[in-house]
This record gives sequence, C-alpha cells and structure tokens, in this order.
Amino acid sequence: MSTKENSILVPTDFQEQSLIALSQSYNLARFTNSTIYLMHVFEKGEEKEAAEKKLNQLAKETQQKTSIEIKTILEEGNPFVEINKAIDRLEPLLVFVGLNSTISSKAILGQNSFRMVRESSSPVITIKGKVHRDGCKTILLPLDLTKETREKVGKAIEFAKYFGAKVQVLSVLHKGQEVYENKLLSYSNQVKRFIQEKGIACGNKTVRGKNIAELVVNYAKEIDADLIMIMTKAEVNLKEFFIGTTAQQLINMSTVPVLSIRPMVRKDTTTFTSPF
Repeated sequence: MSTKENSILVPTDFQEQSLIALSQSYNLARFTNSTIYLMHVFEKGEEKEAAEKKLNQLAKETQQKTSIEIKTILEEGNPFVEINKAIDRLEPLLVFVGLNSTISSKAILGQNSFRMVRESSSPVITIKGKVHRDGCKTILLPLDLTKETREKVGKAIEFAKYFGAKVQVLSVLHKGQEVYENKLLSYSNQVKRFIQEKGIACGNKTVRGKNIAELVVNYAKEIDADLIMIMTKAEVNLKEFFIGTTAQQLINMSTVPVLSIRPMVRKDTTTFTSPF
C-alpha cells in the first residue's frame, strides 16, 4: 500500500510576488520533507506551449537551486477553480500564494485569492510584502473565545518547533465586547501556559479597539512578526463580499505573511462572535 507524499502547492503567474511566495516555501518543504508542486493556470489567449516552457524552466531552476523535488501542474481555465481542484486532489500540507499589492473590485468579486483562501481545504499562506526573513522568529497568534480559534494553537506549536520560533498570543477585544474580557484573558493565559509546556517561548498581550484587522497588523509590525495565524470562515454570504470580513481585511492590509486555516465544520453554540 503506497503512502501519500507530503506536498506543498505554489500557484504561480511568473510575476514577482508569486516568485517571492515560492522562495518562502523552501524551508517548510525541507522541514516536512515535501515535494513542491508548481502550478500555472493559463487562460484563453495565453499560449499553452509558452506557458509550459516557462513553468518547466522555473521548476528546473528551483530544483537545481534548492535540491527540493519540484513537480509541475499546468491547467487551462479559471485559476480559482483549477487551483481548488488541485488542492482537493493533492491535499497539500500548505498552499503558498503571492498577492499583488492592489486588489481591484472586479477581482474581489471574481476569481481571486480571497475566495481561494476561504474555500481551500488546506491551510494557505498569503505573501504580500516584498522582504521577508529566511525563516521564522516570531509567530503572532490572535485569539478570541470561539471554538474554531483554538484550532490555531496546535498549528502555531507545529510551526514554532520547525523554526525554533517564539509565539506571541494576542487577545483581541472589539469595543462593546468588554463583558468577555475576563474570560478571554483567562483563556489567553491558559494558551500561553500550554505553549510554554511544549518547550516554546510564549508571551501574551491584550489589545482593544474598533478595527480588529488594523490592531493585529499594527501589533505584528511592532513585534516584527514573521507570520500571523488566523481562521477563515467556511462560508461567505454576498454581503461579506462587499463589506469584507476581518480576515479578508487583514490579509489585504498585512505585509507580514498570513496563514489562514479553515475551521472544521461543527455546531458552535458560543455567543461570542469571532472577528476572524
């Protein structure tokens, strides 16, 4: 019986930001003994032979430079649809996506990375900034009281062990939710102790304000974080496409890479609404 290989998926359009995302995948590929799948989706009007040549050349150069096994996927069609098909087929440990600095309104409503992040069955790391540390020293872990947010803790520990990184827990309280403050602080301290018991350096802090995404992004800059971990909702309604959820705002604002984890499907009876 064959064992399924570990894999990391990196969609590429051959532009600078997707190449930056590719470079950020190397360390995780080594730590997890993963094959990197380079994927390009060409649309109507793009020559298949030219796209295939560029993809194969990039794969060859990457494998020679890193000694990591590189495989390629070339598909025609809607990038969002084809990438998600590949995710369902490969079940990669991670997906690395390079985001452009500006997102048009057409993209937000159409075939864009935010939809892919929301609907991906695998965790997605979005890379927007141009300059990143080779490795990871500080992981920012924003917490609230929902059951889903607890799923991030195990992933934070996993990444911290890979990189020898510190985890900084951030309790985020939206103005008007002060009634939950004591409960959130207690939970934050529990998480801090739990992470420390795993032999990982961990601190915690509480921030309050109206714009949760802005609070998190600003604090990530303050502590020079290398990665922010958030949860994304499994479903999205039409209204959210227009007003944007906190997770989408954070991904769009942050020059620090953001790891988005889709929560497991469950019945949540909590009355505390997650900002993520």
